Amino acid sequence: MAYVVTEACIKCKYMDCVEVCPVDCFYVGANMLVIHPDECIDCGVCEPECPADAILPDSESGTDKWLEVNRQYAAEWPNITRKGEAPTDADSWKGVEDKFEKHFDPAPGKA
Repeated sequence: MAYVVTEACIKCKYMDCVEVCPVDCFYVGANMLVIHPDECIDCGVCEPECPADAILPDSESGTDKWLEVNRQYAAEWPNITRKGEAPTDADSWKGVEDKFEKHFDPAPGKA
C-alpha cells in the first residue's frame, strides 16, 4: 500500500507534504506533485499536511487512476526533498473539479 497524489494538487502544489516525508518519495511536475508508490512506506504523515486534501491512501475507492499517474510521472519527474514556493494563485484553485483533464501539465518541474 502507498499514498497517492490526486488532481486536487494540480495548480495548488503547496508542497507542505515534501517537508515531512521520511523517505523523500515526492516528485515534482510543472503544476503538481506525485508520490512514487514503490518508494512510499505508507507512513501517512504527508496526508494531513496537504492543505488541498490531495493525498489519499491507494486503498481508497477511485484511486486506481491516481496510482498509475503517480507511478508514471514519478519515473519521469525529478525528485523533490525540500518545500518550494506554492503558486501565488494556489488558494483560488483549491476545490476546483476536473483539473486533470483541463489543466494537467506533464512537463517536469524544478527540484
